[in-house]
Amino acid sequence: MQRVRPCLTFKEGTKGSVLHATFTLDGQEYTAFDGGPSFSFTEAFSFVATCDTQEEIDTIWSKLTQDGGEPGPCGWLKDRFGVSWQVVPTVLGKMMGDPKAGNPARVMEAVLKMGKLDIATLERAYRQ
Repeated sequence: MQRVRPCLTFKEGTKGSVLHATFTLDGQEYTAFDGGPSFSFTEAFSFVATCDTQEEIDTIWSKLTQDGGEPGPCGWLKDRFGVSWQVVPTVLGKMMGDPKAGNPARVMEAVLKMGKLDIATLERAYRQ
């Protein structure tokens, strides 16, 4: 297998709009097509954006929730097209996977109380 390429289906758009497109985003090729009302996005398909800084989390969160996007719990959101995203700090994996250095259970408790994730709050929970 050479590669896996996501294929995104969008609800029927304006007459004369693009019916099928292929585009590249950060080196990953995507295919999108107008699927009409028969197909819709669900949480079963999502993107995860891993971010090194709080500024990056804030920027991505803001851009994805503007123009009709919806914030959700635990770092999840839906963009204006209804696509689900989870915006997480890169350090979350380390925090959740290293019980000897910190407290993953407290980190999970903190995540469950948040919408947009906050690195400083997660780090405090990890050190408890």
